[in-house]
Amino acid sequence: MDDRKVTPFSLQDAPALIEKLLPVQRISVESHAEQEAKQSKTLTATGSYWKGRKPLVLAKACVLGALLPATDNPSKDLETFELLMAMDDASMGRRATSVRPSDILSATRIEDVNLYFTFSPNIVVTPPSAPFDVLSFGVKPSWKRGISLEEKQYAIAQYLATLPFKERVSIVERAENVDPEALYAPIWKRVNEHLGTDATSFPELVEQLGIMRFGHRPRVADTFSGSGQIPFEAARLGCDVYASDLSPVACLLTWGAFNVVGASREDRKKLEQEQAELIAEVRAEINALGIETDGNGWRGKVYLYCLEVIDPATGWQVPLMPSRVVSKGKRAIAMLVPIPAEKRYDIEIVSGVSEAELKAAEVGTYRDESVVHSVDGVEYRTRLSTIRGDYTDGYGVRHNRLRQWEISDVTFRPDDIYQERLYAIQWIEDNPAKTRPESEFRSVTGADLEREHTVTDYVQNHLAEWQEVGWVPDMRIEPGDKTDEPIRTRGWTYWHHLFNPRQLLLFALLRKTGNELGALLLGQLQNVNCRNSRWNPYSGIGQTVGIFDNQALNTLFNYGTRGFDFCESLLKQEFKRFPLDTQASIDTKAAANLGISSDIFITDPPYGDAVKYEEIYEFFIAWLRKNPPSEFADWVWDSRRALAIKGEDHNFKAEMVAAYKAMTSCMPDNGLQVIMFTHQSGSIWADMSNIVWASGLRVSAAWYVVTETDSALRQGQYIKGTVLLIVRKRLDSKATSRDELAYEIEDEVKAQVEMLTGLNQDTKDIYRDENLFEDADLQMAGYAAALRVLTKYSTIDGIDMAQESLRPRVKKQSTLVDELIDFAVSKANEFLVPQGLSESVWDKLTGVERFYLKLVDMESKEIFVLSNYQNFAKAFKVRDFNPLMEENKANKARLKGAVAFNKRFMGSADEFGSTRVRALLYGVYLLTTSSTKGEDVIAQLKSLLPDYYRDRDTLISVSEYLSQKTAKLHPEESNSANILRDLIRNERV
Repeated sequence: MDDRKVTPFSLQDAPALIEKLLPVQRISVESHAEQEAKQSKTLTATGSYWKGRKPLVLAKACVLGALLPATDNPSKDLETFELLMAMDDASMGRRATSVRPSDILSATRIEDVNLYFTFSPNIVVTPPSAPFDVLSFGVKPSWKRGISLEEKQYAIAQYLATLPFKERVSIVERAENVDPEALYAPIWKRVNEHLGTDATSFPELVEQLGIMRFGHRPRVADTFSGSGQIPFEAARLGCDVYASDLSPVACLLTWGAFNVVGASREDRKKLEQEQAELIAEVRAEINALGIETDGNGWRGKVYLYCLEVIDPATGWQVPLMPSRVVSKGKRAIAMLVPIPAEKRYDIEIVSGVSEAELKAAEVGTYRDESVVHSVDGVEYRTRLSTIRGDYTDGYGVRHNRLRQWEISDVTFRPDDIYQERLYAIQWIEDNPAKTRPESEFRSVTGADLEREHTVTDYVQNHLAEWQEVGWVPDMRIEPGDKTDEPIRTRGWTYWHHLFNPRQLLLFALLRKTGNELGALLLGQLQNVNCRNSRWNPYSGIGQTVGIFDNQALNTLFNYGTRGFDFCESLLKQEFKRFPLDTQASIDTKAAANLGISSDIFITDPPYGDAVKYEEIYEFFIAWLRKNPPSEFADWVWDSRRALAIKGEDHNFKAEMVAAYKAMTSCMPDNGLQVIMFTHQSGSIWADMSNIVWASGLRVSAAWYVVTETDSALRQGQYIKGTVLLIVRKRLDSKATSRDELAYEIEDEVKAQVEMLTGLNQDTKDIYRDENLFEDADLQMAGYAAALRVLTKYSTIDGIDMAQESLRPRVKKQSTLVDELIDFAVSKANEFLVPQGLSESVWDKLTGVERFYLKLVDMESKEIFVLSNYQNFAKAFKVRDFNPLMEENKANKARLKGAVAFNKRFMGSADEFGSTRVRALLYGVYLLTTSSTKGEDVIAQLKSLLPDYYRDRDTLISVSEYLSQKTAKLHPEESNSANILRDLIRNERV
């Protein structure tokens, strides 16, 4: 390497690329594709129960964006970044695995198609250039024999370049799943020419950039490491990393990322051998007990349990079954067979039932919080709360008559309100020669119950011993927002109560024989094998579902327990392998206690009403607390609830400030931080700004990236986006006045928005008509520009902003910080005029009118992401945008059109009902759905709008705008808006 390429600190004061530009739309698409991969994601195998994972591709973008310089050639900077992210056209061709020649020929401009393809029948196509419709030529194309891989990829890349980026990503492999040498080898010449480096791999590039910026290989730290996504990706790129988290469960998952997924070939081989030994030892003990075989060549795969209660109205013991469907795949249901003499029900499992019988079985004995059953043709319905004896004391605290379990309990006692019953078993052939052995669901027999007693007796006889050595928890469930649930609804008071005897036996054996890898696998298995693991009869033959699918500790009336055969797939699962060769350290430490310096901090902190990991993951901590594997022996195996950052009050802000102050003090003056932030609350957003100010930091940029996906388990309005706040140390003490800020903010915001809008134009070519940056991105970039101005000052109007930002909130009172941020946001939005409206018209519109018309513009581009609606509602100060919405789904949000509005809110004092836009929508509705004459529609507008004549030009412009923007979604309304425009324009005044 020559001196020019490695001059230490040659980038010491250079701005980072992420401070100037970031192709957030493309990163969003790649992030969404990764999130949709679900179980095939790289780190999911180490702990799928950890939610809120940020995509690895986003972490990669942040690390590279923090190291790469922003030069005076932003287009070249962007090109280099896309090469490194494998987002450029040529890389897309190398990522493609299955593109048909006919697709390429129908859309791609290739000068001589005969160089790439042959045709059946065997002819030479004339004219030889594409695109053309192969069907019209009557030929079937195929790749030419002997064509090189590079030529093939070139043709594919030409085709992919004609598609929108989202469509391209849906066709190709995720970059991390492609051989890195084949994917990235062609890029290094162009990358090195632009950066002055001579790298041939990411670790080489990262080290050289680190030396140029910091004088050494860069260290990236994440003090809220969670499942380890950020530090793992930083290490994969070649950074040294430091990861810490208050939760030892998070540290365990991060350890798994480094030492299992990141293991060398030799270490991985050793781990796989340990896995095999672990499985063999546990299986031997299970077989010795004879508790999972029927003695006739079948092994128990799943054991289904339900609770039972005595119905006080009849004295009958009734199984609590929300549904009697056992397996849709096997068409198996549970039939309740009355035994009048004993006032109880036998349960008979019947397979291969009719569609009508399967449908009828969807209705069980637990409905609408009541126990429902029939005796002699008479239906009885009793509220479960009555059976439990629920009541509320004088302090509003709920109670019931359930017995509180003791540390020695593993099952319900005979005099308990609830009883637990094994009601079905799925058996599987014990035939290793078959790749897919037969399975069937059966009723429970006397022999099965004997085996149940064997398990229960064995566990009860060994429980105290296992708890003493730490193989089974002896940890009490402490009350909390989430942990109150099992205490209140079942009487379970210790964590081992959430596991039945079969489950306790399995996990005790795993703890007895397991090591660090065993501890990691233990959590994965416990998530799907506890008393809170829901049995889903509609997933194929049936499946036990993870307890933390909804991040709570909800108790169930029926659940599934996995036999060892069904556990084995998780115990010997194959992890992906990405060997790491950097320095990586992990610590169970609160972020505020950080004592290790790092050059770059990338964090995804807790905020507001985030998941209460500090409570619910005591479920896992309890199992490793007393006797953790040696590798984790020095960690603090406690949730330390009191230290967890949570809530939305002043304490939340103070704790976050302590954390980020610590990071700031451990960062060099030219260091950089990326804070990932996701929240809907305006007050939390203002607090985040205050936190940055009080921590001695300043905002240098902000970007908005889509990171979340739809889920059936998440209801209502939730956000899909993550804001990346880029912050640096505030190294000097500057003072200004509020008046001077106004001009500075306006100039900065305008320059930022114009730069990104210009990049949009620069990156469009003959094949594409898509923006790198959409309105939500421009809004956030403008917001960041304003924050850059605000947070560089220590004093405003003589007020010390670090102190001011720490002042506790007073209800309904705005602080100086709130007012300044509101002003900054309003200035940013002034430059987000949708195409099709003039600035003069835009300036006359109210906030809610701007909101509606802005989102009509986004919908015309087929962008229906709910977070955009949320962001612009906040930006335009719309108090409640829900009445304007037809759909509120995360990725399928939509405004009401004129017809959907009908007459709602017309002329009301509601913030939208009395606006010009609402009146025009009413006019469009009348023209679309009735035979109302044009002059009558105009008369209606005049009665609704007192300033009709003064607003005529605005009404004409907005009508034309509505006509243009609704042409695809509401063509009839678009035509009516066009007619309305002409009616207003041609009216005689």
